[in-house]
Amino acid sequence: MTDSDPAAGADPGDAEAIRRRTPAWTREQASRLARVDDAVKPVVYPPNEPVSDEVYLWDTWLLRERDGSLADVGGYRVALALTAPRDLLPGKRHDVATIRAFYSADGESWDCAGPVFEHSEPLGSRQWAGCALWDPDGEGPADLYCYYTAAGEAGEADLSYTQHIALATGGTLTVEGDPDDPDGLAVEGTFAHESLLRPDGVRYETEAQSRGMIYTFRDPWFFTDPATGETHLLFEANVPVPEGSDACGGDPVHQEFNGAVGIADSPTGDPTEWELRDPLLHSTCVNQELERPHVVVRDGRYYLFVSSHEHTFAPGLAGFDALYGFVADSLHGDYRPLNDTGLVLTNPGNAPFQTYSWLAFPHAEELLVTSFFNYFDLEGRSLDDVAELPPAEQHRRFGGTLSPTIRIELDGDRTRVLGKLKHGHIPLPHEALPELPTRSRGGRRGGYR
Repeated sequence: MTDSDPAAGADPGDAEAIRRRTPAWTREQASRLARVDDAVKPVVYPPNEPVSDEVYLWDTWLLRERDGSLADVGGYRVALALTAPRDLLPGKRHDVATIRAFYSADGESWDCAGPVFEHSEPLGSRQWAGCALWDPDGEGPADLYCYYTAAGEAGEADLSYTQHIALATGGTLTVEGDPDDPDGLAVEGTFAHESLLRPDGVRYETEAQSRGMIYTFRDPWFFTDPATGETHLLFEANVPVPEGSDACGGDPVHQEFNGAVGIADSPTGDPTEWELRDPLLHSTCVNQELERPHVVVRDGRYYLFVSSHEHTFAPGLAGFDALYGFVADSLHGDYRPLNDTGLVLTNPGNAPFQTYSWLAFPHAEELLVTSFFNYFDLEGRSLDDVAELPPAEQHRRFGGTLSPTIRIELDGDRTRVLGKLKHGHIPLPHEALPELPTRSRGGRRGGYR
């Protein structure tokens, strides 16, 4: 089914029934959002050196194995990221986004292995965020599976915003030099690209059905459920809200804000075969974009995280550019917002857009959260105001590199920011973290605010 076929002949009541039985982030919960100390990260300053002098990078994902652990490729941990040339205005980067691979032996200094699809033709006119699976000992047909969002259509004269989920296989990662003394990582081979999933118009809204902000069907994220061994692919989507629906009390403007976390299952565990299932969560009447969904399992609980912007909240709600989280007792459980509102991590009020696109992963008893260094030193300007600045100032105020990694305490339904690591620091599970400062008399840890 293509995204130009909005479930022809489907009963709109089916979409309504799916939405009603899907757990929801409600307006009542989101109405209590506030920039509380336990969820605010420190002000970020530019690093001494960016990851790359040649390209900006933003949405980033870590190469993982089937069980979700960070992959080790010949002693290197690997990250993939959306990139664009540094001489391009930062606001134009999404129009030419290219996926590049980066590698690090120590988890602090990173080198670029070049464009992942340099020797093949990816789908879409540009590529947006995804995930990558390293499975060299698996039973599937490949070592490396690169899931990504195909945005637009290849060869189009004018950029469109059609989106579907794609997969590239056939290429691999190789260590250069002596295996006992490696001197780099390379992407080798030619990738074959295939379209995996498109919205069906019943579970997930198509572009033709969208009534407000741009529809979403992107950001695939591979996940193996440790409780069942079943294989899933999460993604960002929207749920259909037909005209005349009683959702949001019948308010047609609020109905345009209909973000969702979608999911597909692989019945056989084959990383190339997927079937759409009902959403895990939706935010109708609350928010239009639940970006880059991913799950962390801790103590039998499933923690679902998404990123979202302040401008994608429905009228009457005051959210932030932030990492939001929800918890349930199973992957398909009844999700409830962490900290009662969903807010887990946001930027300080005097630097509200300094970081974005957060990715949480477990480390010992903590959560670590990566992101990219976004716009800073805006002096109260909105993101819309950035385009009015001279080009040199637009470049100066955009980070385009990895931001500090944030340490978070996770305790049941509550979270708390503990501190930070260096820009782009991605420790492996066996690597110890620095000691946290001692608790102050007020019960909070000091040292970075």
